[in-house]
Amino acid sequence: AAAAAEPPAEWKGANLKSLGISVACGALIWFIPPPAGVEIMAWKLLAIFVATIVGIITQPVPLGAVAMIGLGAAMVLKVLPFTAAFSAFATEIPWLIAVAFFLARGFIKTGLGNRIAYMIVSAFGSTTLGLTYSLVFAEALLAPAIPSVAARAGGIFLPLCKALCGACGSNAGDGTERKMGSYLMFTMFQMSTISSSMFITAMAANPLSVNLAAAAIGQTISWGQWALAASVPGFLTLLLAPLVLYILYPPEQKESPEAPKKAKEELAKLGPMTTDEKIMGGALLVTVFLWIAGGSFGIGSVAAALVGLTILLVTGVVTWKECLAEGPAWDTLTWFAALIAMAAYLNKYGLIKWFSGQVVNVVGGLGLAWQPAFLIALVIYFYAHYMFASGAAHIGAMYTAFLSVAVACGSPPLVAALALGIMSNIMGCTTHYGIGSAPPYFGAGYVDLPKWWTLGGIMSAFYLALWIPVCSVWWKVIGLY
Repeated sequence: AAAAAEPPAEWKGANLKSLGISVACGALIWFIPPPAGVEIMAWKLLAIFVATIVGIITQPVPLGAVAMIGLGAAMVLKVLPFTAAFSAFATEIPWLIAVAFFLARGFIKTGLGNRIAYMIVSAFGSTTLGLTYSLVFAEALLAPAIPSVAARAGGIFLPLCKALCGACGSNAGDGTERKMGSYLMFTMFQMSTISSSMFITAMAANPLSVNLAAAAIGQTISWGQWALAASVPGFLTLLLAPLVLYILYPPEQKESPEAPKKAKEELAKLGPMTTDEKIMGGALLVTVFLWIAGGSFGIGSVAAALVGLTILLVTGVVTWKECLAEGPAWDTLTWFAALIAMAAYLNKYGLIKWFSGQVVNVVGGLGLAWQPAFLIALVIYFYAHYMFASGAAHIGAMYTAFLSVAVACGSPPLVAALALGIMSNIMGCTTHYGIGSAPPYFGAGYVDLPKWWTLGGIMSAFYLALWIPVCSVWWKVIGLY
């Protein structure tokens, strides 16, 4: 008898529909002639960047693979040389995020994360909202002391949030994400953009805004001026935004009156701290101290994180094999560095300068009063962040141009400088790559990409609707204009 025909092999590769959409979006831009004033290389890189972003959204293959394909296309098509395509792998933020994942591994492995989580649950755990607020305000209190939002997110609060979610039975990948973790992770990410906006020292790129403002308008924004200007709208946002997300993206477990009692029982079972927990706690304290004070010794954020990781590796609390197995760390490092490189070269090739110039010409030529003219410029500046994988890159490329047009239209210089500087943090709320805290929280796996972008877009509109009128009144009260 003839051998039975073998069934066709199951396709194990990319989702071809999603891949086709990504390629089509890039090809559409590629074959459209560039506008006057745009260099052909800038236009071609924009096509590849858009195709990569669409691929990251539709995910025909995992995120890191999409990024590698995008970099490969840029090199094969001679848009970027190797040194440019991989240039961001030598920048701090992607590596800081990766090392933070390794530190988080030790935080959870040793049980220290669970111990701290149970302590928090025993104090605030009767409701998910109460737990969230306790973490939100703890992060805001640390913000002015730790000038890296990526360090605060990846090194301190992400591992704590993971431990809390695990203690409450909400884990990524097993169908229990919406029980509590999805709401907690996304809210903590969103609020990290707010806490970063409230102090000059809460985000590494904020001093760049201050320096550019001083050069453009001849006024230096002091730490106190920035903090006072952001205090009322920032505090209102920290109060209201978790409630808004509680409505838009509610956790399935809203109340758990038995949780504090259960947490105390689990704490009793854990017994006294183990040696590994003490080492982990000591390593974390050293790292946080260096994040706060390391600048005085010339020690940067990545070096500080590596000091903590070194302690864990030397003592065997975390092994290098475990670091190699930390897939989300390497995946995040890959796709985030790829996007940073592409976005940086969009700026170097002149596309961002051209775009800024077009906005300046249009807004400046409308003949509007300074208030509506500045509002238009501010909104465009805010949503242009979809093209950036770094707040510093966005500020460096567009801050001075938009500040100049705002002042030319009659805006009070200090008001315009502060508004653009503060919004340079909040605009990171829209995507999973726009600010240093986004990749760690997204990489935890509790919120899928379409939901992340959808909620990010909604929250961005909420922030603008809240901050613009509140700042208009508050800044008048404190005499900024």
